[in-house]
Amino acid sequence: MRELRIDGRKIRLVEGNIALLDVEAVVNAANKNLKLGGGVAGAIRTCGGPSIQEECDRLAPIEVGQAAITGGGNLKARYVIHAAGPVYGEGDEDAKLERATLSSLEIAREKKIKDIAFPAISTGIFGFPIQRCSEIMFRAAMDFLKKNEYPREVVFCLYGAEAFEVFEKTLAELVPS
Repeated sequence: MRELRIDGRKIRLVEGNIALLDVEAVVNAANKNLKLGGGVAGAIRTCGGPSIQEECDRLAPIEVGQAAITGGGNLKARYVIHAAGPVYGEGDEDAKLERATLSSLEIAREKKIKDIAFPAISTGIFGFPIQRCSEIMFRAAMDFLKKNEYPREVVFCLYGAEAFEVFEKTLAELVPS
């Protein structure tokens, strides 16, 4: 399963580089200091240019589980929502990941952003298990879409076939056929 419809809204899965997506907002898997390092943040920095980091420097720091919004620089996306995900092993990681997801969706709702793309937050250098990540992020997105008009579409953009397959399998398990 690669797509799910919920009350006129949609959750969709794609494989690729989130920094190249043509959506209104992309989510950066951020650290609390909003420093654009490697992984998703590095791709956003490389494709989006220095203005994104300059805006981040004015907003930082934020708490783990919070999100902040900047412009998209040279990206196709108009905005970047920086979600500070948990480091695996720091404690209360599931709740922090859920809060980071919901904080990002709340910003999208407030700004009436039509479509938003998420990476698998915290599964890179922060070591969060990707299976648990997929379950937490999907449930949060599904519940949010049932209660809110915006965003209209949530895209999960996974880097690599292995990550994509985990998310695809989780989505199929969460939605009875």
